[in-house]
Amino acid sequence: RMEAEPEDQEEEEAAAAMLWSIQEALERQTQQIGASACGATAVVDVLKALGVDVSPEEADRCVQTRLRRNESPLADYLLSRSEAGATHVQLIRGAQEASGGKAVGRFFHLYPRRRVRLVPWLASWIRKGAVPVATMNMQLAVPDGEEVPDAWHHQLIFGVAPRAVFMTNPLDVVDQPVGFSLVILLLIALSEQIKVVFTLSCTGAELSNKRGFQEVLVVFSPGQVRQMMLEEELEDGPRTAHVSIPAAYSSGVTLFALTGSDAAQQLLKAPELPLL
Repeated sequence: RMEAEPEDQEEEEAAAAMLWSIQEALERQTQQIGASACGATAVVDVLKALGVDVSPEEADRCVQTRLRRNESPLADYLLSRSEAGATHVQLIRGAQEASGGKAVGRFFHLYPRRRVRLVPWLASWIRKGAVPVATMNMQLAVPDGEEVPDAWHHQLIFGVAPRAVFMTNPLDVVDQPVGFSLVILLLIALSEQIKVVFTLSCTGAELSNKRGFQEVLVVFSPGQVRQMMLEEELEDGPRTAHVSIPAAYSSGVTLFALTGSDAAQQLLKAPELPLL
């Protein structure tokens, strides 16, 4: 067996850092605390990793998780879907409020694509004492044959290695860093306008009878809705399973640190990641 070159070993060491071991993550991670509350769940674990204990209820209150309004007229329902959960802005404000000012956060956009080697970049910040949370459009990285998820997702990153990224909620290990990059970088770029996809709960014929339908035609891509109605009139042929609507979220990584720490000072002064 050939030994790794010194340069390769140094590069691998530079791309490795852990907040928790896998066993610690199993014991310490917080399971999803409620509907659309992956952001608040991530905040609980961020503060835990920073040594600040906060109840899930307090984190959720401070993050101000938005819920889906499933019983609303169609236009309002679609609006609620476009902003359900939380944005990175809510995570940063929520962590700061829930911690009593002990935590500070900074978001780094990863769309449009940036000139960054993601795993070494994450490892560098983790070693400085920062805690990362990824915000990802899971709908654009769906394996063939699997159902399209109906939401974006926030996940705490509790460590990285040269060929692995470790996340919670759910506890997950991505073997290939390029796969992780694709989730929040390349596959986002397939859509010029960042969108959320959701499974329709009614047929095209039912859409036309719902209150607020005219608002939907103006606000949410009339072509998509009209296409569904045309499909309903045909006996055979494919049926549209999803429509795309604008989403409130941004793809990227939020880094958190203890207020006043060296990591926090570096975090707040760090430049934006350069565009490709």
